[in-house]
Amino acid sequence: MNDLSFLWLEITGKCQLRCTHCYAESAPSGTDGAMALSDWEGVIEQAVGLGAGMVQFIGGEPTLHRGLPDLVNRALGFGMQVEVFSNLVHVPSGLWDVFAQQGVQLATSYYSDRADEHEHITQGRGSHLRTKANIVEAVRRSVPLRVGVVDLGDGQRVEQARDELAALGVVGEVRVDRLRGVGRGARTAAPDASQLCGACGDGRVAVASDGSVWPCVFSRWLPVGNVRVDPLVEILNGPTMQAATAALAGQFARVSPCVPTMCDPQCGPSCSPACAPANNCTPKGKCVPTEY
Repeated sequence: MNDLSFLWLEITGKCQLRCTHCYAESAPSGTDGAMALSDWEGVIEQAVGLGAGMVQFIGGEPTLHRGLPDLVNRALGFGMQVEVFSNLVHVPSGLWDVFAQQGVQLATSYYSDRADEHEHITQGRGSHLRTKANIVEAVRRSVPLRVGVVDLGDGQRVEQARDELAALGVVGEVRVDRLRGVGRGARTAAPDASQLCGACGDGRVAVASDGSVWPCVFSRWLPVGNVRVDPLVEILNGPTMQAATAALAGQFARVSPCVPTMCDPQCGPSCSPACAPANNCTPKGKCVPTEY
């Protein structure tokens, strides 16, 4: 593959919520998987050696992983940009100092200005109030924050949610994305390339909490190796990765999946696939996402 520029690290499958459309199928019963803290630190170091300049910590809910502060600091120590994609249901006080560091930003999802509608989606009582309060806290602390609204249809109060976020002080345009058919979002059919942006494995890669490597967090049906078995460089340049990206390229040629806003910074561990920061998954020659 080309030089690595961006990677998702899905450090846990544990989450306080059980969102109806979660692509990772996370839940309170999830675990941190087989990857030890040292394994994650090794992956970060290997990724830097391959040219990666940005990492996004996802889950599950990454703030539930006790090693998150160490991993953020490890990445910062290598000069990487860091994003933590959190549901912001609960932020331990010590983590705010971690998030306030130069080079760190937050991202979260929001579904409605009405608590009942938001919590029907998240399946978490009180999640609307707590997430909103932590959005306000991030704004108060001047922590860079991206927020996306995922439209699941059925008359969801999407525009009202955007208006409320603006009123809360969220800077910049709040983006809206559609439901993707991955994980619990795959309600009627198996996931396929139509749910992807067309740039899987092109300078970006995802690592799961069991060590599995995917070309993208949404191409979970195509594992290409495991970092607990082989070095990342061997996986990314190995025959399985080449076969997977070739197979996806063939599907992309048939389904033309690219949507102009698909790769904008819209989501995270409990929503849709538009979860990479802006311009980190732009399919070359297909579309250019609007700047965030």
